[in-house]
Amino acid sequence: MDLDEISRKILRVLSDDGRISNLQLADQVGLSPSACLRRVQDMERRGVIQGYRARLDPAQTGRAYVVYVAVGLAEHTKAAQVGFERAMALADQVVECHNIAGVFEYMLRVEVADLPAYKAFHTDILGTVPHVRAITSYMVMGSPKDLRA
Repeated sequence: MDLDEISRKILRVLSDDGRISNLQLADQVGLSPSACLRRVQDMERRGVIQGYRARLDPAQTGRAYVVYVAVGLAEHTKAAQVGFERAMALADQVVECHNIAGVFEYMLRVEVADLPAYKAFHTDILGTVPHVRAITSYMVMGSPKDLRA
């Protein structure tokens, strides 16, 4: 997808503040409001902009304990992958599930209230999924840079 500098600037501003008014956005990127709106709508239609989200405070939503979990499967079959992915789709604690290359097959981002809640997820949910061979947990100590919306 070929985006010019103005479109990239629109995307940067929207990534920082998805609720900005079109008038303010147009002013920041140096376009008329109608031209800016046309560009935004075009990028929405083409799927460049896939949606808008609210950024939540993890401490106030009971999800301040973040763990990245590397998961290895015992079998490298399509059925094992599909089964694992379905189980993770049903687990509310899992906010990201990535099929990765390397020693492990999956990397999860798990958000829960605290260590006991993670232990319950680890034991009662992840530990009961068929074909899981290895689980390695990486507890997040801090996030000096996090640009996810």
